Amino acid sequence: MIGTVDPVRRFKTALTGSPGTPLVLVGNFDVEEQWSVDEPGLPRPALSRSALLTHCLGEFALLLAGSDDHVVLKASPDETYLAHLKRLGLELPRISVVVNPAQDRTVTEDALADPALLADLAHAARRGARLWPHGVSAAEELLAERTGVELAGPSARVCKTVNSKIYSRTISADLGIRQPPGMVCASVADFEAACATVQDWLAAGRTVVLKDAYGVSGKGLLVVSAEGRLGLLRRMIHRQSVRLGTDRLSLVMEEWLPKRADLNYQFTLGRDGAVHFDFVKGARTEAGVHKGHLMPAELSSAHRAELVEVCELLGTRLAADGYSGVVGVDAIVTTDGVLQPVIEINARNNLSTYQERLSRLWSGDGQVAIATHHSLAPRPSVSFAEFARPFADLVLAPGARAGVLVINFATVGAGRLYVIVVGESRTQVDALDREMSGRLAAYST
Repeated sequence: MIGTVDPVRRFKTALTGSPGTPLVLVGNFDVEEQWSVDEPGLPRPALSRSALLTHCLGEFALLLAGSDDHVVLKASPDETYLAHLKRLGLELPRISVVVNPAQDRTVTEDALADPALLADLAHAARRGARLWPHGVSAAEELLAERTGVELAGPSARVCKTVNSKIYSRTISADLGIRQPPGMVCASVADFEAACATVQDWLAAGRTVVLKDAYGVSGKGLLVVSAEGRLGLLRRMIHRQSVRLGTDRLSLVMEEWLPKRADLNYQFTLGRDGAVHFDFVKGARTEAGVHKGHLMPAELSSAHRAELVEVCELLGTRLAADGYSGVVGVDAIVTTDGVLQPVIEINARNNLSTYQERLSRLWSGDGQVAIATHHSLAPRPSVSFAEFARPFADLVLAPGARAGVLVINFATVGAGRLYVIVVGESRTQVDALDREMSGRLAAYST
């Protein structure tokens, strides 16, 4: 095990009440798509994110699981990649791979269609294992029911409610937490009232953003700076309402504030209501889409202290609403230095959650790390040993203070590589990342 303190023991305690509870991890990274079903939002085409990529993201679960845990995957991990994780100091879990996975099914749906895997999980239930998915939807509740592996956390109903951007705005207003000016649009009438307000904002040169309540990673987000575009959107919303036969909406509309920094922070909320502030990281985004994290975040001590206070406020409210477990929150610092501590709340694991067990590799004094991903030509059949050969000298060696960690190899088959780059300064880390990017570009041609 890396280091002396295992953050996953804290997660297990928050989720189950005991740090020694064995867990069954399921990387259902499509959970927000399940939550968004029947939630009318912005008129838009179907999500374009590759289902293959989404399925491959499930391999991140290996980073949170220990030797007494269980991970369910759609495909077998590469053995040389597993050896890479062992060299990093990770204990590996028992891995169950679904039989006959289907591209149009989630990993949970695949598991539900696999009798042998269901029997395997039922055996895990008899030794006290609990189910810890990326997020809880109705499918994960059914998996728990079919196998007897009790959910390590609240119900799908509670998770969906808390994850909504409408919930974030509502409770921030209730708790007096600073947030961008804006409105909740739970109906077409709400939307019309909000449009009447923001027309004056637009005329004054302010910009607004409309967000689907269950949009993820830049999807379901529309920035509007012109009155004409707002008028077009109003017509589209009305046509959608007629087509669907409902005036329901699941949107928020708020001012798009100029920002100096994006932040992602996390706290764990115990079943007893205890709050533990886990971390704050700089969030790296491109065009509103998540790109990675900067660790540690470039944040003042005053802003950090405010985030800790906000976690206590949020934790008390979430506990009263029946939630416990991992809570991820997005925040920003505006260009005038004001912290907006709650942009949205995520009632699920976050990409940064999966980095926590490895974080002790770069937590020394003066060390810096960035978590990022690189696009490349899909390589579905290459082994990790072959793939890593061109950048083997860059891979973080045991005890070294600079290098690259590959944190998900399965996604290479879908054209993306997730890495963490570690160094002793931001300059060194950026140089290593550029070198890595250049070698991957050459490799892909």
